Amino acid sequence: MPRDKTLSHRKVNAAIREEFLEKGYEGASIRSIGDRAGMTSAGLYRHYRDKDDMFDSIVSPLLQEIDDWTRKHEERKYQLVEAQEDRNMIFGETFVDLIKEVIIPRKEEFRLVLKGAKGSRYENFIHDFVEDNQGKLMEAIHYMKEKGYPAILLSEEELHMLLSAYLTAIFEPILHGYDEDKIEGYLDRINDFFMPGWMKIMGLTN
Repeated sequence: MPRDKTLSHRKVNAAIREEFLEKGYEGASIRSIGDRAGMTSAGLYRHYRDKDDMFDSIVSPLLQEIDDWTRKHEERKYQLVEAQEDRNMIFGETFVDLIKEVIIPRKEEFRLVLKGAKGSRYENFIHDFVEDNQGKLMEAIHYMKEKGYPAILLSEEELHMLLSAYLTAIFEPILHGYDEDKIEGYLDRINDFFMPGWMKIMGLTN
């Protein structure tokens, strides 16, 4: 974690951000970051433990925001089901809203996770994100079934394929570096394509 909150620390952070966004994790070097910040490699280690710690400082705040949004989203869905709200309200928020609200404002950092994280602990982010949300979605499908909705009980393999296709699709406009208007247009189209299927699986439509 950061050990210094001085002006030099802000210079180090700026240098780290520039280096990783330009070269990705594998291509970035401590020496190059030091050159950008105007200090030696030894000087950098007064701010961060190692290269992993530096990369973490760029991507972990965004990933924490994603985790927080996802958790709140899940809790709200369960509350709406318990309150027997209108079925359309239950699916009022989707991962597309996550992209628009959380990821688009920090799309450079997210592209770094998707495209430049090879060699770091985040290099399998999409697979890990699918696996994590697959388990939660499977629980939600069973929950909807228990509540009397005609949810479709998919196999683990079926759910993995569908969720992987959906998440890969909504991440794709970010990966390609499109401008914000174009990203939002593509996301709306993707949502129109996938949402009827998800609502059917959850038992929210016939």
